[in-house]
Amino acid sequence: MSLLIGGRVHSQWSRYEIDSDLLIPADAWRVDLGMPAGEFPPIVDIGAAVQVRIGADTVMTGRIDDVEDAIGHDSHTLSISGRDGAAVLVDCSSPVFVTKQSTLAEVIANVVRPLGISRIRIDAASTRTSEKVNVEPGDTAWETLVHAAEANGLWPWFEPDGTLVVGGPDYTQPPVASLILRRDGKGNNVVNLRRARSMAERYSDITVLGQAHGTAAEHGKHALRSGVKDPAMTVYRPRIVVDHDAENAEIARARARKVLSDSRLKGFTLTAKVVGHRTSDGVLWAPGQRIHVLSEPHGIDGVYFLMARKFQGGRGIGMTTQLTLKEDGVWVLDAHPHNRKRRGRKGRGKSDAGVVAVDVSQ
Repeated sequence: MSLLIGGRVHSQWSRYEIDSDLLIPADAWRVDLGMPAGEFPPIVDIGAAVQVRIGADTVMTGRIDDVEDAIGHDSHTLSISGRDGAAVLVDCSSPVFVTKQSTLAEVIANVVRPLGISRIRIDAASTRTSEKVNVEPGDTAWETLVHAAEANGLWPWFEPDGTLVVGGPDYTQPPVASLILRRDGKGNNVVNLRRARSMAERYSDITVLGQAHGTAAEHGKHALRSGVKDPAMTVYRPRIVVDHDAENAEIARARARKVLSDSRLKGFTLTAKVVGHRTSDGVLWAPGQRIHVLSEPHGIDGVYFLMARKFQGGRGIGMTTQLTLKEDGVWVLDAHPHNRKRRGRKGRGKSDAGVVAVDVSQ
C-alpha cells in the first residue's frame, strides 16, 4: 500500500486501513508510521491531494484530513488519515440556487462544480427533468446530491480515479470470486466467516400513507396508500409510514419498497475475512461486486452483494481484507422525489435517455 502525494510515493507503513462502503458517503483511509529518525516531507500536510494505491492500482483519490505527530522520549510516530472526493460534499454546504426544468446532469453540476469536482458520470437508461429545484441555506452538498439522485432512482459514489458516479447496483454482472468454507478444509480460502441475522427493524407488512396538495389544475388527494409484504418474515410485524413526499400511488409504493429494502439490509449480513486484497484472478475487492459464497457450516450456497470492504495491513501483520456482504438483489433504488417544506418541488417530466457523461471543469 502506498500514497502518492505531491508526485512522490510514500510506503513502508507500520499499519494501514482503507475503508469503502456504498452506504457511507465518504470512503476513508488511515496510515501509521514510526519515524525513529528524520522528518516527514512538509508537503504531507492537511488538504494535500492524495492517491491511495495497492500495488500499481489506485483504490482511492482524495485529500488528507488529519495529521497527528506524536513525539516521546523514545519514539516519534506519524498518523495520517483522509477521505475520498465525497468528503467536501459531506462537510460543506451546497451552493444555494433555484432552477426550473433542469436535467439531473445540470442539477449535479450546479452542486459539485463550485466545490472543485469536475469528473461526473451518470449511469442510467433515463433520467427525469426536475420541474423546480430550490436549495436553501444549511443544506449540505451531499444531501442535495442524494435528493437529486434519489428522485431518479439512483445513488452517488466516487470511483477510485475520483470520478463522481450517479447510478445503481448491477445485479446482472457475474460473480468475481467464490468464498469457500468447507468442514474438511479442502479449498478453503476464508480466514473466518460470520453470519448475523436480526429481527429488529424487520417487518412483515409495510404500508406507506401519503397525500397530494391541491393545485389550480386539480384537487388534492388524500389517503394515498400503498403496501408491500416481506415473505421472508413469518412473524406478523406491521409498519405504517407517513410520507409527505408520496404524492401518488407510484411514489408511495416506491417508498414502501425502500423501507422493505432497508429492513432486509439490516436483517442479514455476512462478514468474511480473507488473506490479501485481491481475488484469485488478481482483481481488487471493491463494493458493488457479486460474490459466490459456499459455507458448509452455515448451510450457505449462493451469490451475495459486496456492500463494503476494508483493506488492512502493515509490517509484521500481513495483508487482509474484510468483506461485508448482503443479500443479492435486495438493495433497490426506486425514484423518490423529496418535496419537503424546506425543499423545492421536483416534478416528473421529460426524460434524458442514455448514459450521460458530464465535464464541468470549465
